[in-house]
Amino acid sequence: MKELSQIKDYASKNSVPIMFDEGIEFIIDYIKKNDVSFILEIGTAIGYSAIKFAQINPNIRVFTIEYDIERYHEAVKNIVNFNLDDQITVFLGDALNFNFTEKFDLIFIDGAKSQYVNFFEKYKNNLKKDGVFISDNLFFHGMVENPKLTQNYSTIKLIRKLKRYIDFLKANTEFETTFYEIGDGVAVSKRK
Repeated sequence: MKELSQIKDYASKNSVPIMFDEGIEFIIDYIKKNDVSFILEIGTAIGYSAIKFAQINPNIRVFTIEYDIERYHEAVKNIVNFNLDDQITVFLGDALNFNFTEKFDLIFIDGAKSQYVNFFEKYKNNLKKDGVFISDNLFFHGMVENPKLTQNYSTIKLIRKLKRYIDFLKANTEFETTFYEIGDGVAVSKRK
């Protein structure tokens, strides 16, 4: 059985983005306080957050989608090593190509940053009436607030799309969003 620290080490050595500790603790706290039992995660990476969520309570079920085949295989391996494969189902592919009929208590957006608006729009009807979206990486290492931190063209384009997503959340008449300056920037969006 692996330790979570081993997954974090693997992520660090292989440049796999996983949640900041304070961001994941925030979501874990939210799950506990709001009796969340069914989660959709967009962006599995290597399974770190899905494992942390499932460990809260044996009744929690997680559907998680990963686009990258290597990360998908690593996630499946990690989930099996933690004996959580009965709680976590990992799907391989583009989250925009899946159609779920299930309704989720929490939809966690942590996939391709450029697609956040599309993920939100696609999956909003899969939220239970009192369900929430939680979005991560809204600061993007401080670059959203201060774009001069990078000269990389593709990163600049990504930052613009994240800013667009933040504006989309602020202007959304259907959902009310609270922004938290924790981890790499977290937003919680609830239906009004």
